[in-house]
Amino acid sequence: MSLVKDWSRRRALALLGAATGAGWFELLRAQTYPRILQGPMVGDTSSDSTILWMRASDAHRIEIEYSADLTLKSAARSIAVDARPDQDYIVRLPLQGLSPATAYAYRVLLDGKPDRYARTPRVFRTLPSGNAPLRLAFGSCARRILDGRQPIFEAIAAAQPDGFFWVGDHVYIDSLAPMAFEYEYQLQRSVPSAQAMLNSVPQWAIWDDHDYGLNNGDRTSPVRELGLATFKKYWANPSYGLPEAPAVFFRKRIAQVECFFLDGRSYRDPSDQVDGPSKTQLGTVQKAWLKQALRESDATFKLLIAGGGWATSGGDKFDESWGAYRHERDELFDFIRDERIGGVVLLSGDVHRGELNFVPRRAKGGYDLTELVSSPLAQPTRSANDNLQAEARLRSPYDGGSNFGWLEFDASSGLTLNLRDVQGRAVWEPVKLDARDLQIYRHRSVTKAF
Repeated sequence: MSLVKDWSRRRALALLGAATGAGWFELLRAQTYPRILQGPMVGDTSSDSTILWMRASDAHRIEIEYSADLTLKSAARSIAVDARPDQDYIVRLPLQGLSPATAYAYRVLLDGKPDRYARTPRVFRTLPSGNAPLRLAFGSCARRILDGRQPIFEAIAAAQPDGFFWVGDHVYIDSLAPMAFEYEYQLQRSVPSAQAMLNSVPQWAIWDDHDYGLNNGDRTSPVRELGLATFKKYWANPSYGLPEAPAVFFRKRIAQVECFFLDGRSYRDPSDQVDGPSKTQLGTVQKAWLKQALRESDATFKLLIAGGGWATSGGDKFDESWGAYRHERDELFDFIRDERIGGVVLLSGDVHRGELNFVPRRAKGGYDLTELVSSPLAQPTRSANDNLQAEARLRSPYDGGSNFGWLEFDASSGLTLNLRDVQGRAVWEPVKLDARDLQIYRHRSVTKAF
Protein backbone atom coordinates (compact mmCIF):
# COMPACT_ATOMS: atom_id res chain seq x y z
CA MET A 1 0.00 0.00 0.00
CA SER A 2 1.36 3.46 -0.92
CA LEU A 3 1.87 6.11 1.73
CA VAL A 4 -0.91 8.20 0.18
CA LYS A 5 -3.39 5.36 0.23
CA ASP A 6 -2.39 4.38 3.78
CA TRP A 7 -2.82 8.01 4.95
CA SER A 8 -6.21 8.21 3.24
CA ARG A 9 -7.35 5.00 4.93
CA ARG A 10 -6.28 6.21 8.36
CA ARG A 11 -8.00 9.58 7.80
CA ALA A 12 -11.23 7.83 6.80
CA LEU A 13 -11.08 5.69 9.94
CA ALA A 14 -10.49 8.79 12.07
CA LEU A 15 -13.52 10.52 10.58
CA LEU A 16 -15.64 7.44 11.13
CA GLY A 17 -14.45 7.22 14.73
CA ALA A 18 -15.29 10.85 15.36
CA ALA A 19 -18.80 10.18 14.12
CA THR A 20 -19.39 6.96 16.03
CA GLY A 21 -17.50 7.50 19.32
CA ALA A 22 -16.51 4.00 20.44
CA GLY A 23 -16.41 2.87 16.83
CA TRP A 24 -12.93 4.40 16.44
CA PHE A 25 -11.54 2.29 19.29
CA GLU A 26 -13.07 -0.89 17.87
CA LEU A 27 -11.64 -0.18 14.44
CA LEU A 28 -8.18 0.36 15.88
CA ARG A 29 -8.47 -2.79 17.98
CA ALA A 30 -9.33 -4.77 14.85
CA GLN A 31 -5.88 -3.89 13.50
CA THR A 32 -4.02 -5.29 16.55
CA TYR A 33 -2.57 -8.79 16.73
CA PRO A 34 -3.67 -10.85 19.77
CA ARG A 35 -0.91 -12.88 21.37
CA ILE A 36 0.13 -14.83 24.44
CA LEU A 37 2.57 -12.76 26.51
CA GLN A 38 3.65 -15.44 28.99
CA GLY A 39 3.24 -19.16 28.49
CA PRO A 40 1.81 -21.48 27.62
CA MET A 41 3.08 -23.44 30.61
CA VAL A 42 2.13 -27.03 31.33
CA GLY A 43 0.77 -27.16 34.87
CA ASP A 44 -0.71 -29.96 36.94
CA THR A 45 -0.81 -33.11 34.81
CA SER A 46 -1.99 -36.67 35.33
CA SER A 47 -2.11 -39.79 33.15
CA ASP A 48 -5.35 -38.54 31.53
CA SER A 49 -5.41 -34.73 31.92
CA THR A 50 -3.40 -31.52 32.07
CA ILE A 51 -3.84 -27.82 32.74
CA LEU A 52 -2.28 -25.23 30.44
CA TRP A 53 -1.50 -21.83 31.99
CA MET A 54 -0.99 -18.64 29.96
CA ARG A 55 -1.35 -14.86 30.04
CA ALA A 56 -2.87 -13.08 27.05
CA SER A 57 -2.21 -9.57 25.76
CA ASP A 58 -5.82 -8.43 26.13
CA ALA A 59 -9.41 -9.60 26.62
CA HIS A 60 -9.64 -12.52 24.18
CA ARG A 61 -11.37 -15.87 24.11
CA ILE A 62 -8.72 -18.57 24.49
CA GLU A 63 -8.94 -22.18 23.32
CA ILE A 64 -6.48 -25.02 22.82
CA GLU A 65 -6.35 -27.16 19.70
CA TYR A 66 -4.69 -30.51 20.51
CA SER A 67 -4.14 -34.01 19.18
CA ALA A 68 -2.04 -37.14 19.70
CA ASP A 69 -1.31 -36.73 15.99
CA LEU A 70 1.66 -34.37 16.19
CA THR A 71 0.65 -32.75 12.89
CA LEU A 72 -2.61 -31.64 14.59
CA LYS A 73 -4.80 -33.38 12.04
CA SER A 74 -8.27 -34.17 13.39
CA ALA A 75 -7.49 -32.01 16.42
CA ALA A 76 -9.88 -31.62 19.33
CA ARG A 77 -10.63 -28.30 20.99
CA SER A 78 -10.68 -27.44 24.65
CA ILE A 79 -13.37 -25.42 26.33
CA ALA A 80 -13.11 -21.68 25.66
CA VAL A 81 -12.00 -19.41 28.51
CA ASP A 82 -12.18 -15.63 28.45
CA ALA A 83 -9.02 -13.73 29.41
CA ARG A 84 -10.33 -10.97 31.69
CA PRO A 85 -8.70 -7.79 32.98
CA ASP A 86 -9.63 -8.58 36.60
CA GLN A 87 -7.44 -11.72 36.28
CA ASP A 88 -4.67 -9.83 34.49
CA TYR A 89 -5.64 -11.84 31.36
CA ILE A 90 -4.37 -15.08 32.94
CA VAL A 91 -6.24 -18.25 32.02
CA ARG A 92 -5.99 -21.96 32.81
CA LEU A 93 -7.35 -24.40 30.25
CA PRO A 94 -7.99 -28.01 31.26
CA LEU A 95 -7.55 -30.85 28.77
CA GLN A 96 -9.21 -34.11 29.81
CA GLY A 97 -9.82 -37.60 28.50
CA LEU A 98 -6.19 -38.04 27.46
CA SER A 99 -4.19 -41.29 27.27
CA PRO A 100 -1.33 -42.18 29.68
CA ALA A 101 2.31 -41.59 28.68
CA THR A 102 1.25 -40.05 25.38
CA ALA A 103 2.68 -37.06 23.51
CA TYR A 104 0.14 -34.41 22.47
CA ALA A 105 0.70 -31.54 20.08
CA TYR A 106 -1.16 -28.34 20.87
CA ARG A 107 -1.48 -24.71 19.88
CA VAL A 108 -3.29 -21.70 21.28
CA LEU A 109 -6.27 -20.12 19.56
CA LEU A 110 -7.20 -16.51 20.33
CA ASP A 111 -10.72 -15.60 19.23
CA GLY A 112 -10.71 -18.73 17.07
CA LYS A 113 -7.42 -18.04 15.29
CA PRO A 114 -3.91 -19.41 15.95
CA ASP A 115 -1.52 -17.12 17.82
CA ARG A 116 0.42 -15.54 14.94
CA TYR A 117 3.51 -15.30 17.19
CA ALA A 118 3.52 -19.04 17.96
CA ARG A 119 2.28 -20.91 14.91
CA THR A 120 4.46 -24.01 15.47
CA PRO A 121 2.65 -26.54 17.70
CA ARG A 122 4.16 -27.36 21.07
CA VAL A 123 4.22 -30.86 22.54
CA PHE A 124 3.63 -32.11 26.08
CA ARG A 125 3.41 -35.64 27.44
CA THR A 126 0.92 -37.07 29.91
CA LEU A 127 2.20 -38.94 32.96
CA PRO A 128 2.72 -42.70 33.00
CA SER A 129 0.56 -44.87 35.24
CA GLY A 130 1.12 -47.90 37.45
CA ASN A 131 4.74 -48.92 37.95
CA ALA A 132 6.02 -47.55 34.67
CA PRO A 133 9.53 -46.04 34.65
CA LEU A 134 9.52 -42.41 35.73
CA ARG A 135 11.97 -39.50 35.55
CA LEU A 136 11.54 -36.38 37.69
CA ALA A 137 13.64 -33.22 37.92
CA PHE A 138 13.65 -30.36 40.40
CA GLY A 139 15.53 -27.22 41.38
CA SER A 140 15.46 -23.95 43.29
CA CYS A 141 16.84 -20.42 43.27
CA ALA A 142 16.41 -18.79 39.84
CA ARG A 143 17.73 -15.27 40.39
CA ARG A 144 17.13 -13.41 37.15
CA ILE A 145 19.13 -10.33 38.15
CA LEU A 146 22.27 -12.47 38.61
CA ASP A 147 21.72 -14.80 35.66
CA GLY A 148 19.45 -13.47 32.95
CA ARG A 149 20.50 -16.13 30.43
CA GLN A 150 19.56 -19.16 32.61
CA PRO A 151 20.82 -21.94 30.29
CA ILE A 152 20.01 -24.61 32.90
CA PHE A 153 16.44 -24.74 31.58
CA GLU A 154 17.66 -25.80 28.15
CA ALA A 155 19.47 -28.70 29.81
CA ILE A 156 16.29 -29.68 31.68
CA ALA A 157 14.20 -29.58 28.50
CA ALA A 158 16.79 -31.72 26.70
CA ALA A 159 16.69 -34.31 29.52
CA GLN A 160 12.92 -34.71 28.98
CA PRO A 161 11.76 -35.43 32.53
CA ASP A 162 8.17 -36.51 33.13
CA GLY A 163 7.76 -33.58 35.50
CA PHE A 164 9.64 -30.68 37.10
CA PHE A 165 9.36 -29.40 40.69
CA TRP A 166 10.14 -25.80 41.65
CA VAL A 167 11.11 -26.05 45.32
CA GLY A 168 11.39 -22.35 46.14
CA ASP A 169 12.97 -19.01 45.27
CA HIS A 170 11.85 -19.23 41.65
CA VAL A 171 11.56 -15.43 41.77
CA TYR A 172 13.28 -12.94 44.07
CA ILE A 173 10.65 -10.42 45.07
CA ASP A 174 12.18 -9.03 48.29
CA SER A 175 9.79 -6.11 48.37
CA LEU A 176 6.64 -4.75 49.99
CA ALA A 177 5.46 -3.17 46.73
CA PRO A 178 2.55 -5.05 45.06
CA MET A 179 3.88 -4.15 41.61
CA ALA A 180 7.14 -5.98 42.34
CA PHE A 181 5.34 -9.30 42.79
CA GLU A 182 3.70 -9.28 39.36
CA TYR A 183 6.80 -7.78 37.74
CA GLU A 184 9.19 -10.49 38.91
CA TYR A 185 6.87 -13.34 37.95
CA GLN A 186 6.27 -11.92 34.48
CA LEU A 187 9.97 -11.40 33.81
CA GLN A 188 10.96 -14.86 35.02
CA ARG A 189 8.13 -16.51 33.09
CA SER A 190 9.40 -14.72 29.93
CA VAL A 191 13.04 -15.92 30.06
CA PRO A 192 13.69 -17.26 26.52
CA SER A 193 15.76 -20.27 27.59
CA ALA A 194 12.94 -21.50 29.85
CA GLN A 195 10.21 -21.60 27.21
CA ALA A 196 10.84 -25.08 25.84
CA MET A 197 10.73 -26.57 29.34
CA LEU A 198 7.68 -24.56 30.43
CA ASN A 199 5.55 -25.49 27.44
CA SER A 200 6.49 -29.18 27.31
CA VAL A 201 7.16 -30.44 30.88
CA PRO A 202 4.50 -30.56 33.63
CA GLN A 203 5.34 -28.07 36.40
CA TRP A 204 4.52 -28.02 40.12
CA ALA A 205 5.76 -25.44 42.63
CA ILE A 206 6.10 -24.48 46.26
CA TRP A 207 7.81 -21.38 47.61
CA ASP A 208 10.59 -20.35 49.94
CA ASP A 209 11.36 -16.95 51.42
CA HIS A 210 12.17 -14.83 48.34
CA ASP A 211 9.02 -15.79 46.43
CA TYR A 212 7.02 -15.64 49.68
CA GLY A 213 7.94 -11.95 49.70
CA LEU A 214 10.83 -11.09 52.04
CA ASN A 215 14.17 -12.69 52.89
CA ASN A 216 13.70 -15.24 55.69
CA GLY A 217 9.99 -14.36 55.82
CA ASP A 218 7.73 -16.16 58.30
CA ARG A 219 4.09 -16.06 59.44
CA THR A 220 4.53 -12.42 60.56
CA SER A 221 5.23 -11.19 57.00
CA PRO A 222 3.13 -8.10 56.12
CA VAL A 223 2.90 -9.29 52.48
CA ARG A 224 1.86 -12.85 53.28
CA GLU A 225 -1.59 -12.59 51.66
CA LEU A 226 -0.26 -10.73 48.63
CA GLY A 227 2.41 -13.39 48.15
CA LEU A 228 -0.15 -16.20 48.20
CA ALA A 229 -2.54 -14.41 45.83
CA THR A 230 0.28 -13.84 43.32
CA PHE A 231 1.58 -17.39 43.65
CA LYS A 232 -1.88 -18.79 42.92
CA LYS A 233 -2.17 -16.60 39.83
CA TYR A 234 1.10 -17.75 38.29
CA TRP A 235 1.11 -21.47 39.08
CA ALA A 236 -1.32 -24.23 38.10
CA ASN A 237 -1.03 -26.62 41.05
CA PRO A 238 -3.81 -29.11 41.86
CA SER A 239 -4.62 -27.27 45.12
CA TYR A 240 -3.35 -24.64 47.57
CA GLY A 241 -3.40 -25.63 51.23
CA LEU A 242 -6.76 -26.24 52.89
CA PRO A 243 -9.81 -24.01 53.42
CA GLU A 244 -8.86 -23.62 57.07
CA ALA A 245 -5.16 -23.15 56.24
CA PRO A 246 -4.56 -21.13 53.02
CA ALA A 247 -1.04 -21.95 51.81
CA VAL A 248 0.84 -23.66 48.98
CA PHE A 249 1.10 -27.23 50.34
CA PHE A 250 -0.50 -30.13 48.44
CA ARG A 251 0.00 -33.80 47.55
CA LYS A 252 0.41 -35.31 44.09
CA ARG A 253 0.50 -38.97 43.01
CA ILE A 254 2.70 -39.69 40.00
CA ALA A 255 2.73 -43.40 39.07
CA GLN A 256 4.43 -45.30 41.93
CA VAL A 257 5.54 -42.05 43.62
CA GLU A 258 3.55 -39.78 45.91
CA CYS A 259 4.85 -36.25 46.35
CA PHE A 260 4.15 -34.16 49.45
CA PHE A 261 4.86 -30.52 48.62
CA LEU A 262 5.26 -28.54 51.85
CA ASP A 263 4.85 -24.87 52.76
CA GLY A 264 7.60 -23.84 55.16
CA ARG A 265 6.70 -20.13 55.25
CA SER A 266 2.99 -19.42 55.77
CA TYR A 267 2.84 -20.80 59.34
CA ARG A 268 6.51 -20.62 60.23
CA ASP A 269 7.56 -19.32 63.62
CA PRO A 270 10.46 -16.84 63.45
CA SER A 271 13.73 -18.73 63.04
CA ASP A 272 15.37 -16.86 65.95
CA GLN A 273 12.77 -18.23 68.36
CA VAL A 274 14.29 -20.75 70.76
CA ASP A 275 13.73 -24.26 69.41
CA GLY A 276 11.48 -26.56 71.35
CA PRO A 277 8.41 -28.81 71.08
CA SER A 278 6.09 -25.89 70.29
CA LYS A 279 8.24 -24.23 67.62
CA THR A 280 6.88 -24.98 64.15
CA GLN A 281 7.73 -24.49 60.51
CA LEU A 282 4.62 -26.21 59.16
CA GLY A 283 1.90 -25.09 61.55
CA THR A 284 -0.63 -27.30 63.33
CA VAL A 285 -3.01 -27.86 60.41
CA GLN A 286 -0.40 -28.61 57.76
CA LYS A 287 1.46 -30.99 60.05
CA ALA A 288 -1.71 -32.94 60.85
CA TRP A 289 -2.55 -33.03 57.14
CA LEU A 290 0.92 -34.38 56.30
CA LYS A 291 0.76 -37.12 58.91
CA GLN A 292 -2.65 -38.27 57.75
CA ALA A 293 -1.60 -38.17 54.10
CA LEU A 294 1.47 -40.28 54.86
CA ARG A 295 -0.70 -42.80 56.71
CA GLU A 296 -3.03 -43.06 53.73
CA SER A 297 -0.40 -43.37 51.01
CA ASP A 298 0.29 -46.75 49.45
CA ALA A 299 2.91 -45.38 47.03
CA THR A 300 6.21 -47.22 46.73
CA PHE A 301 8.12 -43.97 47.20
CA LYS A 302 7.07 -40.89 49.13
CA LEU A 303 8.89 -37.62 48.46
CA LEU A 304 8.87 -34.96 51.21
CA ILE A 305 9.60 -31.72 49.35
CA ALA A 306 10.55 -28.55 51.23
CA GLY A 307 12.40 -25.32 50.55
CA GLY A 308 14.98 -25.61 53.34
CA GLY A 309 17.43 -28.45 53.97
CA TRP A 310 16.40 -31.47 56.04
CA ALA A 311 19.83 -32.86 56.94
CA THR A 312 21.53 -29.60 57.88
CA SER A 313 23.09 -29.86 61.34
CA GLY A 314 22.32 -26.14 61.79
CA GLY A 315 20.66 -24.92 64.94
CA ASP A 316 21.85 -21.33 64.59
CA LYS A 317 19.06 -18.86 65.34
CA PHE A 318 19.31 -17.42 61.81
CA ASP A 319 19.35 -20.84 60.15
CA GLU A 320 16.64 -21.21 57.47
CA SER A 321 16.90 -25.01 57.33
CA TRP A 322 15.18 -27.63 59.46
CA GLY A 323 18.20 -27.33 61.75
CA ALA A 324 16.46 -24.40 63.46
CA TYR A 325 13.26 -26.49 63.81
CA ARG A 326 14.90 -29.71 64.95
CA HIS A 327 12.19 -30.73 67.40
CA GLU A 328 9.47 -30.60 64.75
CA ARG A 329 11.64 -32.34 62.16
CA ASP A 330 12.46 -35.18 64.53
CA GLU A 331 8.79 -35.42 65.51
CA LEU A 332 7.99 -36.09 61.84
CA PHE A 333 10.78 -38.62 61.50
CA ASP A 334 9.68 -40.41 64.69
CA PHE A 335 6.15 -40.51 63.27
CA ILE A 336 7.45 -42.15 60.07
CA ARG A 337 9.21 -44.75 62.20
CA ASP A 338 6.33 -45.37 64.60
CA GLU A 339 3.76 -45.67 61.81
CA ARG A 340 6.12 -47.91 59.82
CA ILE A 341 5.92 -45.70 56.74
CA GLY A 342 8.35 -46.90 54.09
CA GLY A 343 9.86 -45.36 50.98
CA VAL A 344 10.44 -41.82 52.27
CA VAL A 345 13.02 -39.69 50.44
CA LEU A 346 13.73 -35.99 51.09
CA LEU A 347 14.13 -33.16 48.53
CA SER A 348 15.10 -29.54 49.18
CA GLY A 349 16.89 -26.48 47.79
CA ASP A 350 17.90 -23.01 49.05
CA VAL A 351 21.63 -23.43 49.88
CA HIS A 352 23.05 -22.36 46.45
CA ARG A 353 24.92 -25.61 45.88
CA GLY A 354 24.07 -29.25 45.28
CA GLU A 355 24.16 -31.82 48.07
CA LEU A 356 23.42 -35.50 48.59
CA ASN A 357 23.06 -36.17 52.30
CA PHE A 358 21.25 -38.41 54.73
CA VAL A 359 19.77 -38.21 58.20
CA PRO A 360 20.97 -41.20 60.30
CA ARG A 361 17.93 -42.98 61.77
CA ARG A 362 19.01 -46.61 62.14
CA ALA A 363 20.02 -46.29 65.77
CA LYS A 364 16.53 -44.97 66.54
CA GLY A 365 14.76 -47.90 64.94
CA GLY A 366 14.13 -46.42 61.52
CA TYR A 367 15.95 -46.30 58.20
CA ASP A 368 18.36 -43.58 57.10
CA LEU A 369 16.52 -40.78 55.25
CA THR A 370 18.29 -39.75 52.05
CA GLU A 371 18.14 -36.09 50.98
CA LEU A 372 18.90 -34.67 47.53
CA VAL A 373 19.45 -30.90 47.44
CA SER A 374 19.39 -28.91 44.19
CA SER A 375 20.38 -25.23 44.12
CA PRO A 376 20.79 -22.91 42.30
CA LEU A 377 19.04 -22.99 38.95
CA ALA A 378 20.35 -19.58 38.00
CA GLN A 379 22.89 -17.68 40.11
CA PRO A 380 26.43 -18.27 41.43
CA THR A 381 27.04 -21.26 43.70
CA ARG A 382 28.19 -21.03 47.31
CA SER A 383 31.49 -22.54 48.40
CA ALA A 384 31.38 -26.05 49.78
CA ASN A 385 33.73 -24.95 52.55
CA ASP A 386 31.36 -22.70 54.49
CA ASN A 387 29.76 -23.46 57.85
CA LEU A 388 26.57 -25.06 56.51
CA GLN A 389 27.27 -28.68 57.28
CA ALA A 390 25.06 -31.76 56.97
CA GLU A 391 24.63 -34.44 59.62
CA ALA A 392 25.98 -37.02 57.17
CA ARG A 393 26.94 -36.87 53.50
CA LEU A 394 26.76 -39.39 50.68
CA ARG A 395 28.62 -37.14 48.25
CA SER A 396 30.82 -34.05 48.47
CA PRO A 397 28.82 -30.83 47.94
CA TYR A 398 28.72 -29.60 44.35
CA ASP A 399 29.60 -25.91 43.94
CA GLY A 400 30.47 -26.00 40.22
CA GLY A 401 27.54 -23.92 38.98
CA SER A 402 23.85 -24.16 38.16
CA ASN A 403 22.31 -27.60 38.61
CA PHE A 404 19.08 -29.57 38.80
CA GLY A 405 18.11 -32.68 40.74
CA TRP A 406 17.43 -35.88 38.83
CA LEU A 407 15.44 -38.91 40.03
CA GLU A 408 14.83 -42.09 38.06
CA PHE A 409 12.32 -44.68 39.24
CA ASP A 410 12.24 -48.09 37.58
CA ALA A 411 9.68 -50.87 37.47
CA SER A 412 11.66 -53.04 39.89
CA SER A 413 11.09 -50.52 42.73
CA GLY A 414 14.49 -48.90 42.43
CA LEU A 415 15.40 -45.22 42.67
CA THR A 416 18.53 -43.52 41.32
CA LEU A 417 19.48 -40.08 42.63
CA ASN A 418 21.89 -37.61 41.09
CA LEU A 419 22.51 -33.99 40.19
CA ARG A 420 23.04 -32.64 36.66
CA ASP A 421 24.94 -29.56 35.59
CA VAL A 422 24.19 -26.87 33.02
CA GLN A 423 25.34 -29.23 30.25
CA GLY A 424 23.00 -31.95 31.49
CA ARG A 425 25.90 -34.10 32.75
CA ALA A 426 25.79 -36.06 36.01
CA VAL A 427 28.05 -34.47 38.62
CA TRP A 428 28.47 -37.54 40.89
CA GLU A 429 28.45 -41.29 40.76
CA PRO A 430 24.72 -41.97 41.25
CA VAL A 431 23.25 -43.26 44.49
CA LYS A 432 20.84 -46.14 44.04
CA LEU A 433 18.14 -47.03 46.55
CA ASP A 434 15.90 -50.05 46.69
CA ALA A 435 12.39 -49.58 48.07
CA ARG A 436 12.87 -52.73 50.17
CA ASP A 437 15.71 -50.99 52.00
CA LEU A 438 13.53 -47.99 52.84
CA GLN A 439 11.47 -49.91 55.34
CA ILE A 440 11.44 -49.89 59.10
CA TYR A 441 14.07 -52.15 60.70
CA ARG A 442 15.80 -52.78 57.39
CA HIS A 443 19.04 -51.20 56.28
CA ARG A 444 19.94 -49.59 53.01
CA SER A 445 21.72 -51.99 50.65
CA VAL A 446 23.77 -49.22 49.05
CA THR A 447 25.24 -46.39 51.13
CA LYS A 448 28.23 -45.35 49.09
CA ALA A 449 29.92 -42.39 50.78
CA PHE A 450 32.16 -39.90 49.00
